[in-house]
Amino acid sequence: MTTKTIHHDGVTIPMIRGGRGRPLVLCPGLNSTQADLHELTALLRRDHDVVTFDLRGHGLASASDRYSFDAFLSDLVAVLTALDLPTAPLLVGYSLGADLAVHYASERPDAVAGLVLIDGANPLPEPFITDADLAEFRSLADDLAHSTRLTAHDIHDLNLEIDVVRSALLDRYRKIDHPISLIMSANIAGDSAEGRAPRHNQLWRAGVERLVRARPHTSTTWLDADHRLVFTHAPHIAEIIRNLPGC
Repeated sequence: MTTKTIHHDGVTIPMIRGGRGRPLVLCPGLNSTQADLHELTALLRRDHDVVTFDLRGHGLASASDRYSFDAFLSDLVAVLTALDLPTAPLLVGYSLGADLAVHYASERPDAVAGLVLIDGANPLPEPFITDADLAEFRSLADDLAHSTRLTAHDIHDLNLEIDVVRSALLDRYRKIDHPISLIMSANIAGDSAEGRAPRHNQLWRAGVERLVRARPHTSTTWLDADHRLVFTHAPHIAEIIRNLPGC
């Protein structure tokens, strides 16, 4: 394995590269790090030359005075720009990382070979977070703030911003000609039949159905899991990626 530190936009981004085979870049999501994704990374390295990194304010990356979707997208751009790969990589993104991957691919179509989007980049037909959800998401942000350098306010604002980003995501998908594979949780909010979970689970499925109608050749795999699927189902996810055409 090799390590490299990227300096851009006033932050330092740590990057690790290891494995052999087709190039693959794994983009983490909000509140997740390359260390958190260690099991999936190790499995992917059996068949791929895998690059992992931390987004600003996460893991070993430095803190920033700017946490926004565009700021995180600039981190992904900086990583991919710094790489010296023999061919365009398969870009794999988890949660927010999936949204970043779609935006990157829509702006630089020749720079990626395909996309694997894990429980993110969902073009939802309506906001995921409504007024009725605000208290729950503020509480969640308070809990998650302990695992990153972001404040609870940063996390809460980012969750609201991601809703806005996803409302316009179909236009991004229409600019991408490369293969796209979705790996999605069947119960993103858990399997409770009470509270907000049923609405969130139904809305998550509705967003994917909306995408497939607009882009019928999109491949979709549903896992019986919640949003932690990348941690609880890493072997299954690695196997799905391993069996993709051309992988």
